Amino acid sequence: MTDFFKGITPLRYDPSSTDLAFRHYNPDEIVMGKRMEEHLRFAVAYWHSFAWPGGDPFGGETFERPWFGDTMDLARIKADVAFEMFDLLNVPFFCWHDADIRPEGDSFAESLRNFEEIIDYFGAKMDGAKTKLLWGTANMFSHRRFMSGAATNPDPDVFAWSAATVKACMDATHKLDGQNYVLWGGREGYETLLNTDMKRERQNAGRFLQMAVEYKHKIGFKGAILVEPKPQEPSKHQYDYDVATVYGFLKDFGLEDEVQMNIEQGHAILAGHSFEHELALASSLGIFGSIDMNRNDYQSGWDTDQFPNNTPEVALAYYEVIKAGGFKTGGTNFDAKLRRQSLDAQDLIAAHAGAMDICARGFKAGVAMTEDGTLEAMRQDRYAGWDTSDAKAMLASDFSSIAERVASTGIDPAPRSGKQEILENIVNRFV
Repeated sequence: MTDFFKGITPLRYDPSSTDLAFRHYNPDEIVMGKRMEEHLRFAVAYWHSFAWPGGDPFGGETFERPWFGDTMDLARIKADVAFEMFDLLNVPFFCWHDADIRPEGDSFAESLRNFEEIIDYFGAKMDGAKTKLLWGTANMFSHRRFMSGAATNPDPDVFAWSAATVKACMDATHKLDGQNYVLWGGREGYETLLNTDMKRERQNAGRFLQMAVEYKHKIGFKGAILVEPKPQEPSKHQYDYDVATVYGFLKDFGLEDEVQMNIEQGHAILAGHSFEHELALASSLGIFGSIDMNRNDYQSGWDTDQFPNNTPEVALAYYEVIKAGGFKTGGTNFDAKLRRQSLDAQDLIAAHAGAMDICARGFKAGVAMTEDGTLEAMRQDRYAGWDTSDAKAMLASDFSSIAERVASTGIDPAPRSGKQEILENIVNRFV
């Protein structure tokens, strides 16, 4: 045991507590036939909780953690602290990037040795432990070698380095029985067309993703391959801008049946959408997989990655997750970080506890809306005309026959209310 969380005891469900506790999240509560923990599938993000130093675009690190540094000994201390926090929060999952968990070596081979050593250290800690791996991924955006992208880089050697990195991360995810593998393009975009061959970059990115899918099948990895849309960060023109863009990309390269989406609330906002929009679209396209739960500051122009604290927003998100059939291999990963003034170990625990409570409240509101059924009944009523034989026949016909029917029958449609305010009032009954 380390001393980082000294004095903090494991959190329990206690609605009356005024201390660190869960007031809404009861992992054993049965909802829709399953334990709440099995519905929500919470995960801690290793990068924000243990690797982020507390910087922002205008200032350097504010956190002083005893594991900060570039040695293997410190990487093991970081892992010790991480698993202590997993136990305190009783979370079922965690997620990592390779660069979060090991120091960078002087060569690819040295970095790989460091990485594999920490993966073995994780494996030993996970033996007999509750917390498992939701997903692994590769950091192919922080190091200067990735300044022009990874899979989309104009230098073939960077593509090769990136492919070798993803292979190592997929091997490690498979070794730890991870339930998914995520690819997200932090720099898979361009800054100016003056030096960009967009067609070549898209083709190379598509081939890279095909290789990842091929390797999944080669090693017998049974989890899902997930792509996370990443708009405007840092490139204004990202090839993975939103769910619709990624789906078109997947169709272009024959991957729509092989790859699903990991959707982040903050990224949805940066793309000009709502979180529920992105979730609903992914569900309708059959590519919904998992979520990164956080929130953005709506007055800032970048991805602030704050912990969720808005029950109505979260309720609408989980309403769409429920409609999508819930999580299968995916879950709720807190891709969220403390504010740079929140320095204490207690802040880290409180942030996750509060977020888990907000998600529990939002999820239960989503369940209540689902079981009530009024929203869906009104939606079905609005589109009921499309279930008639005339409407179905029209879709099977052509413009000429439709025009003839309009002229011969004197069709003169009257507008019908969309009832938005009534629907919003219904939602407010539950949140």
